[in-house]
Amino acid sequence: MSDQKPVRLPDPASVETVLASLQARSADAGLAPALNKAFPGFAFTVVTIDDFYWRSPHAVVAADGTRRGDHRAWVEKELAELNGDLTAFWNRHREGDQKFAEWRGTSAFAFAPTGPGVADFIQLSLGREVEVLAGLVVDPDYRPDSVDHLFEPTWVSRDSAAEAQPLAGPVYRLRGRAGGGIVHMRSFLARRARIDKEQREAGRPELENRIIREVGPDGTRDTAFLDANPDWFDFVPRENRFFADWERSSACGHRIFDHWAFDIHDLEDRGQKREIGFIPRPLKMPAGKLALGVNISVHRLMERTEAIDAEIGLPFAWFFLMTHGDWVDPNVGDAIAEGLRQGRVRLPDRDAAVLLAWADKNYLF
Repeated sequence: MSDQKPVRLPDPASVETVLASLQARSADAGLAPALNKAFPGFAFTVVTIDDFYWRSPHAVVAADGTRRGDHRAWVEKELAELNGDLTAFWNRHREGDQKFAEWRGTSAFAFAPTGPGVADFIQLSLGREVEVLAGLVVDPDYRPDSVDHLFEPTWVSRDSAAEAQPLAGPVYRLRGRAGGGIVHMRSFLARRARIDKEQREAGRPELENRIIREVGPDGTRDTAFLDANPDWFDFVPRENRFFADWERSSACGHRIFDHWAFDIHDLEDRGQKREIGFIPRPLKMPAGKLALGVNISVHRLMERTEAIDAEIGLPFAWFFLMTHGDWVDPNVGDAIAEGLRQGRVRLPDRDAAVLLAWADKNYLF
C-alpha cells in the first residue's frame, strides 16, 4: 500500500468501469496505472497465467467483415427460413463465407498490498481476452445432428497456439463472480475458518451420538466418533494452513502474491452446503515434476528441492508446490520428513517445523 491512505475500496462496478476505459492498444501496460488512479492509496501489480479458455460464440461475421449479428439469433433466424431443416442449413453454409467470432483468453490477476501481513492484500480475478474469427458456422465435413451442435461448435481448433484472425482486444474482464472476483485475503481467510467451524458445530449433536463399529476376528468394537477424532472441532482449513505455513517458513520474507495467485470460490445454493475455498496457482513453475523415484536417497531429494528453490527464486518453494501436488510428489515431503526425524538431513528450524507438522497431518489442493 502506498503512503497515501486509501479512500475507496475496489468494488465490482468501479473495477468494471476501469476495465471498460482501457484502450486495446495500451490495455496491458495501462491496467495497473488505471487501477491505481481509480483507487488512490493502492499500488496494484498485474500478472497473467497461461491457462487458455474461450467463451461461447457471440457473433457472425461475413467475408467482408460485416457483422451479421448475434450468433444464436442468426442461427435461429436462418433455420426458421429453412423450416428447421438442419441438412439444408448445413448445405447452405458448409462452403460459405459466414464465420463465427468468439472471445479467447487467459487468466490475469491484480494484487495490491493492504498491510505488512502475509494475507494483507487485495486480489482481483480477471480475464485477458481477444476476439477472434474462429471458423465456419458449420462443420464442413459433418452434418449437425442437433441445433445444439451449432450453438457449441467443436469443429474448430482451440489450441492456445492455434492461429486465428484477431478482431478486437485485448480487453480485461472481471471474473470469479462466485465470491472470488474481488477478495481481501485476510477477510476471506477469516470467513473460511468461520464457516468451517459453524458447519462442524451444526453437526455436533449428530456426531456426539455417532458410533464407529469395527468387526474383527476378536469380535465387535464400538468407538464414539469424537473419541476417534478428538480434534474434529479444532480443524484448520487447508487454505488457512497454507498462509500460516508461509508466515512460519523461510518464504515469509517474500510477498506471497509475488509467487502465487488464488482461484477463489464461495458458493451457496439453496438447500446446499456452502462451498468456500481456493486453489493456489503458482506464477512460476519448475521445469519438471519431482517424484519419489525408486531407491532415490533422501540426500538426493534434498538436492532436487534446493534446485527447485533456486529455479523459482524462493526459499522453501518446493514445499508449497508440493501442497498443490502437480510439481512435487507429496511422497517427497514424507521422505524428507522421515529423514529429518532420523537426523539424516537438515532444514532451517522454521522450515523443519512446518514440514513435520504437515507430515503429521497433511493437506493438499
